[in-house]
Amino acid sequence: MSKAHEALENTKALTGVRVLDMTHVQSGPSATQLLAWLGADVIKLEATTGDITRKQLRDIPDVDSLYFTMLNCNKRSITLNTKTERGKEILTELIRRSDVLVENFGPGAVDRMGFTWERIQEINPRLVYASIKGFGEGPYTKFKAYEVVAQAMGGSMSTTGFADGPPLATGAQIGDSGTGVHCVAGILAALYQRTATGRGQRVNVAMQHAVLNLCRVKLRDQQRLAHGALAEYPNDSFGDEVPRSGNASGGGQPGWAVRCAPGGPNDYVYVIVQPVGWQPLTALIGRPELAADPEWATPEARLPKLAKMFQLIEEWSSTLPKWEVLERLNAHNIPCGPILSTKEIIEDASLAANEMVVEVEHPQRGTFRTIGSPLKLSDSPVEVDRSPLLGEHNAEVYGGELGLDDEELRQLTADGVI
Repeated sequence: MSKAHEALENTKALTGVRVLDMTHVQSGPSATQLLAWLGADVIKLEATTGDITRKQLRDIPDVDSLYFTMLNCNKRSITLNTKTERGKEILTELIRRSDVLVENFGPGAVDRMGFTWERIQEINPRLVYASIKGFGEGPYTKFKAYEVVAQAMGGSMSTTGFADGPPLATGAQIGDSGTGVHCVAGILAALYQRTATGRGQRVNVAMQHAVLNLCRVKLRDQQRLAHGALAEYPNDSFGDEVPRSGNASGGGQPGWAVRCAPGGPNDYVYVIVQPVGWQPLTALIGRPELAADPEWATPEARLPKLAKMFQLIEEWSSTLPKWEVLERLNAHNIPCGPILSTKEIIEDASLAANEMVVEVEHPQRGTFRTIGSPLKLSDSPVEVDRSPLLGEHNAEVYGGELGLDDEELRQLTADGVI
């Protein structure tokens, strides 16, 4: 293999792209971790005290928490006190050398450091400057944003849960990590546009907006309500807003989570009842006569009695373990899936084989499991590397790349600049 071909083989989708990662907690780090997995050189710039999540929810004393390690793989870490004059000078040089800057501070925080968008454009007109905020411009702009606050204000909580219960948060981090994915899409688009214009641009993503984008079908249904009840919903009554509909599928094909033996908290299989699946399903549950019964034979006939339909299915499924229910349904191409617990997921051999649950070596933690990249590119494979220790790459970046000598590095450390 020639050196040129070998170099090509070793490149990744974002090889040569340098990302200055000024993010913390989850929404920003989830975005920059994806960029790192795609091959970007992500330099995580932290305060000298470090990202707050290094110390949050620790399971091992004085060791970076899983909260931090699982959101900051494949990055380099440097520390910098941006409140000092020398710190601002160094940050200016870092911006000059970067392709992308990502931050998720409170509104106006980077401006108050002295780095407005206008100033950043002067320093580096090719820079893509991405910001994650809680909300867009308006009455909510200065609200403090957290995962479940974004779920509450983006349409998720009001439509999650059962009709007779309170609004519920989803376990999926659609407010934080969901926003991170949206941010990555904006960054990649801006980098691509830069190839034509030669200019960077601002990328703004709000957590409320990202959640709303993920709740679009509920806004669809809000408008459909003007024309009457939503027949595919299991609810008995409708007002002027989309109700919570339990485990209803939300699509054109009705679905529900049916209980299985022995009745544990996650002994359920989610079943979708398509028109073509009704006849084999009636045979499986021991009610073959329902396949031709005009009261049950068509989707239109079944829609008004979805609760009863899934009750009949559950009377059968509750006598069998979920994996057996799954096997029997799949034998007839009936769409279904078991409710997998977090324990089952972390131990799932297929997820390990697909490198979605991977083992990583950490100098302080030892071996731990983390989530691998869901983005699979044929020419840009991902090898998940551990998260960096705080300031681990100070000498490498400040000395080797910015050219600061050992004496200055010692002085910067002594002065609390790095």
